[in-house]
Amino acid sequence: MTDLTLGVLAFVALFGLMIFRTPVAFAMLIVGYFGMALQGGFRTAGAVLVTETYSSVTNYSLIVVPMFVLLGNVASAAGFSRGLYDAAYAWVGRFRGGLASASVLGCAAFSAVSGSSVATAVTIGKVALPEMRRLGYADGLSTGSIAAGGTLGFLIPPSTGFVLYAILTEESIGRLFMAGILPGLLMTALFMAAVWLTVLRKPEAGRPGDPMAFSDRLRILSAALPLIAVMVLSIGGIYAGVFTPVEASAIGAGLVILIALATGALTLKTFTGAVLETVQTSAMLYMIVIGANVLNPLLAVTKLPVAFSDLLTVLGFGPYGTLFLILMCYVVLGMFLDGLAMLVITLPIFFPIVLQQGFDPIWFGVVAVIVIEMGMITPPVGLNVFVIRSVARDVPMATIFKGVAPFLLAMILCLLLIICFPQIALLLPNSMFG
Repeated sequence: MTDLTLGVLAFVALFGLMIFRTPVAFAMLIVGYFGMALQGGFRTAGAVLVTETYSSVTNYSLIVVPMFVLLGNVASAAGFSRGLYDAAYAWVGRFRGGLASASVLGCAAFSAVSGSSVATAVTIGKVALPEMRRLGYADGLSTGSIAAGGTLGFLIPPSTGFVLYAILTEESIGRLFMAGILPGLLMTALFMAAVWLTVLRKPEAGRPGDPMAFSDRLRILSAALPLIAVMVLSIGGIYAGVFTPVEASAIGAGLVILIALATGALTLKTFTGAVLETVQTSAMLYMIVIGANVLNPLLAVTKLPVAFSDLLTVLGFGPYGTLFLILMCYVVLGMFLDGLAMLVITLPIFFPIVLQQGFDPIWFGVVAVIVIEMGMITPPVGLNVFVIRSVARDVPMATIFKGVAPFLLAMILCLLLIICFPQIALLLPNSMFG
């Protein structure tokens, strides 16, 4: 058996294991270990397993994951997510479709402390869905806006997607965080435009909320300012070079815990629950990184990425034709796999090709994350759709998928704008200090 044949069979085995619902981390571990055993013997496979596991868990940059996850979990447990949604509602709720727009803004704000698409969708969904139902919003608009808004958690820093991308490609976490800010704001604006167009076409889908005095709006906004200040301090500090992403994550988590304790919003029980949830999420992410690092040496020795790159060169699609094929692969995979699984499985294959075609690796990270976001709301899997379905149990899946359609078009438009104008993603990281 040639090395290339072994590499192809390894990928077939990997997808086979995932079809049988093997967790992606363990699927990569199994394929990587036994693939290396077939290629170089069990002694070599054991050495790879030990060294890659150790180097993964001792990677200093990965501390970003548990710290930012803890920040988001504490903010959610303390009820700060409600404050973010209330602040958004106070300023845009009085417009037609305003609660759906407030949900999008709330998702964007909570994304800046959570870094998780699912956590964002669940947290804002529990707060916003009852309000939209009270005002008679159409089920498609209410569930679709939150399912789509939740995807912002994968793009707006501190995104776990960017952290994994940085670890797997050895790029700067800080630069990737900065690269996600303007695209995240653009995506938020386009989502709000999708809400506006939806209610313009069907005014009964989302009637205006109750009017609110200017003084009341300022009061509600001021209640959310401490958490907003933590976001600005953490991300702004990275941009200014005052501290690293790891330091920013620890400072952010510490400040949110102190604010929660000072306001009496956090009890020992809720804090313990937040810590346990953080441990579970972090353990899952660490296992994915370990699995990817055990699989990558097998891909390197079988030269599968090189063979795939040579094939695309022979086909002569050119840089943007090649990029189009890669993005189509992500779209197809997004119908069956979650975002983190797609990143760790595809990056060893696609990243060398992207570099060979002359694309900026930071820019491609943003493009890849946006396409992966699209997979979170497309059938048949649509992870965020299933999450919202668990919150709104009486809403049919078909209604939610129909509701996200305008937002999916907004994501496609955002993607096209970033491909045509790369500076949307590169302006902030290229102007960073430190």
